[in-house]
Amino acid sequence: MNNPRVGIATIIINDNKILLGLRKSELGTNTWAPPGGKLDLGEELKDCAIRELKEETNLTTTADNLKLIGVTNDIFNSEIHYITIYYEVDSYVGKLKVMEPDKCEKWKWFDNKSLPSNLFLPFQNFIKEKKLFNE
Repeated sequence: MNNPRVGIATIIINDNKILLGLRKSELGTNTWAPPGGKLDLGEELKDCAIRELKEETNLTTTADNLKLIGVTNDIFNSEIHYITIYYEVDSYVGKLKVMEPDKCEKWKWFDNKSLPSNLFLPFQNFIKEKKLFNE
């Protein structure tokens, strides 16, 4: 087994709706996930969240607008294991668009009562652990 990698996800909630993207990348194809990606060597956690948010959605935020809200242990199989760190974004600017069409088909706001069933494994784990929207 390889060593676990670190993933970062940013949760954006507006009016009880959450922003999710339909993944096209090999890991998690055709599943919905919040914006995020892999932590680069030497990169600060919040810097990664800010970078990935901009690279994937064209939305910009600052470190002051990020709140650490959870961590999941995500074992896909005997070869792929991630620790995913979740930040909530409470303020951002920019016009939402698909910036990496090879990795994300589309972005969509989902009502908190009707999340899709085909969620990316780390986000499934986050929802189970945090009971997101089930308060």
